[in-house]
Amino acid sequence: MPQPILRLALPSPLRRLFDYRAPAGVPHAALLPGVRLRVPFGRREVIGILVELADSSPVADDKLRPALELLDTRPPLPATLFRLCLWTAQYYQHSLGDTLSWALPVLLRQGEPAEARQERFWHLAEGARLDDPRLARAPRQREALKAIAQHAHGLAHGLLGKLQLNKESLDLLLAKGLVRVETRRSQVSATHQGAWLLQPELTLNGEQRAAFEAVRAGLGRFQPFLLAGVTGSGKTEVYLQLIHQVLQAGKQALILIPEINLGPQTLARFEKRFNARIALLHSNVSDRERLDAWLAARDGEADIIIGTRSALFTPLKNPGLIILDEEHDASYKQQEGLRYHARDLAVVRARQENLPILLGSATPSLESLHNAHAGRYALLKLTQRAGGAQPPRLLRLDIKSRPLDSGISGPLQQAMAQTLAAGQQVLVFLNRRGFAPSLLCHDCGWLSQCQRCDARMTLHQRHNELRCHHCGHVERPPLNCPECASVDLRPVGAGTERAEERLGILFPDFPVLRIDRDSTSRKGAMEQLFGTINRGEPCLLVGTQMLAKGHHFPRVTLVAILDADGGLFSADFRAS
Repeated sequence: MPQPILRLALPSPLRRLFDYRAPAGVPHAALLPGVRLRVPFGRREVIGILVELADSSPVADDKLRPALELLDTRPPLPATLFRLCLWTAQYYQHSLGDTLSWALPVLLRQGEPAEARQERFWHLAEGARLDDPRLARAPRQREALKAIAQHAHGLAHGLLGKLQLNKESLDLLLAKGLVRVETRRSQVSATHQGAWLLQPELTLNGEQRAAFEAVRAGLGRFQPFLLAGVTGSGKTEVYLQLIHQVLQAGKQALILIPEINLGPQTLARFEKRFNARIALLHSNVSDRERLDAWLAARDGEADIIIGTRSALFTPLKNPGLIILDEEHDASYKQQEGLRYHARDLAVVRARQENLPILLGSATPSLESLHNAHAGRYALLKLTQRAGGAQPPRLLRLDIKSRPLDSGISGPLQQAMAQTLAAGQQVLVFLNRRGFAPSLLCHDCGWLSQCQRCDARMTLHQRHNELRCHHCGHVERPPLNCPECASVDLRPVGAGTERAEERLGILFPDFPVLRIDRDSTSRKGAMEQLFGTINRGEPCLLVGTQMLAKGHHFPRVTLVAILDADGGLFSADFRAS
């Protein structure tokens, strides 16, 4: 029987498949669509994914190169997700190799095994004694043997450092036949035990009950629901009670959130409510943690999967429900590499896997509202605030003739001072990072334009840099105007850095916390800032949209939106 030709998708922008011969000694039955192979590509080796087998190739026989190694015994992506990737590549006109690469965790793209982590465990050998005469003059080996004897199920290799045991002592004990090494799964998630709930469920009001019953009736078949609920109407409680139904049916729930910083808050809420195995997937977890969570979801060892847009490609062994919170949010759009919209792809995935999908928002996107009014989505409304909460009082302040201090008007300063004096917190929203949106020459009108794209460079005074938030280009600010050589260069407009600096001067007795992508780039910075806020002491929070999404800050009683009409000048048709 002639060897089949392998047609592989490789991580390359070329929208085509590449032909290879099968690696030596690999049986025909092992060549399943979706398995990974290591192949030569030019002068380097890459990881490709088998898409199909062919009998012949347009490439001459003597030019066909053999694949080097088959990496999987079964495809890492289930057939349904593999089909979703094929659809995505075709719909978004992107190379299939790149699309499949986006769908896999980084370590799988690099050729790591698609199996849960194996770890070495040290055990006492049969008949080994702690008073063995060979250890009389080896105190370190004696201590190591004593430590291993205290671990009936074996001492994990990763714990050696914590117990101050060195590997050399264990190797010597192994050579003497006093210990043995076993390689096995480091942590097998126990199957679920006992009741699912750790906390009792809250009583739903009439609208919440109607929404819950509508989605519950749709479990087990494809049906998109749009849950349009005003802020504070209890959408999350509806999600939690639906997830309970899904868990009781032995299925998994996938919850997508727009921002990484909502992850810990969402995780904490779910951990309080459910006795369930929860996996968190976003770009701030390490590659190893991400792979472990991905494999746990695929193998049915995670019951609830929470993640940002890339978590959409997580395989589920028993999918039951997809929930997409804040469905209107622009963060669901992937803007580099494979450009896709996670909300739209989630609906496609739900249709392919025959699942209900629930899109929740206080301000639904125009597209989703159109789909609901056209009858493609079932529209569920929550118009009452849960627990008798009152809607906020909105005040529109005309600043045309008022002097502004870094974008802050006199009446706003007074309102801030009163709120802080009452021991409460103030949130200042300004959707613009940096010190000022641009640098202007006061003599000739020159503006700091980016050399690499059409955008304007933003001044970041703290780092003395001009940064392009569109393409990422960074440069030092000029000392004088490149056009007319004038030294009168002025920052124009206000950014979060400028607002933070000015508020610090206006309210020196209160901490000013800035929350944007620049201030939270360090690991743990976001948790530290939220910890300070949740202590409830009076403070001023200044931030971009990162701060305005789904957070629960009970002590914030005044919210100021600076340059509110700035959003109207966006090129996006949703701006107004």
